[in-house]
Amino acid sequence: MTQTELVGTQRHGGVLVITMQREHKRNAVDRALADALDSAFNTLEDDPDLVVGVLTGGTQVFCAGSDLSSGGDYVTERGGAYGIIRRRRRKPLIAAVEGAALGGGMEIVLACDMVVAASDARFGLPEVVRGVLPTCGALFRALQALPPNIARELVLGGQAMNAERAHALGLVNTLTPPGEALAQALVLARRIGENAPLSVQACLGAMNGLLAAADNLGWEATAAALAQISGSADVKEGVRAFLEKRTPVWKGR
Repeated sequence: MTQTELVGTQRHGGVLVITMQREHKRNAVDRALADALDSAFNTLEDDPDLVVGVLTGGTQVFCAGSDLSSGGDYVTERGGAYGIIRRRRRKPLIAAVEGAALGGGMEIVLACDMVVAASDARFGLPEVVRGVLPTCGALFRALQALPPNIARELVLGGQAMNAERAHALGLVNTLTPPGEALAQALVLARRIGENAPLSVQACLGAMNGLLAAADNLGWEATAAALAQISGSADVKEGVRAFLEKRTPVWKGR
């Protein structure tokens, strides 16, 4: 598929809607989708007529994270993993979530500034179920977005939370009926877009700058955690069991 087939962009005045269009793979991110997302985010940042972005995965699913067949090849020069995880942005980005945002999909949500979600959406970090761990920021961004005990439950338990709980805990800004997340995200985006763009960008930069001040420590801690399991028998078993659709047999080594 071409980039324009993988990611759709639509302008609503100063709002750019970016839609992942790989639903047959649950919007799992491979090299091609990462490049297409990177291009769309570059447009959002570089076009002076655009002031707010909305990211959606369509009406069925937000994103299931990394495409395991990609072998980790989904990092872009400007945006990092998935074109967004390490991007320094000046313009607000709202996640409009329908369906599941799991693994890397949840980490994409955590990389956005605000979240609008349908009531049947789900948010989860199932990596430990597969013998791996979140490597795209969730180990520290989940602690920023959620109470620490809840973040630990999400990461260590591996089970998804529903949108109502995510809303009650402050992860989700606006809860909508199924099918209406994008429409309500546009309402929020337009409200932001009515304000002075330089003021919005300055405020966002200040707030995100404070949150990002500890990012280096977060990435170091993530790398250290990854080093503990890298090459282990359990990592190989977890991935193999996932691909074979069976329950893994852990060895603890």
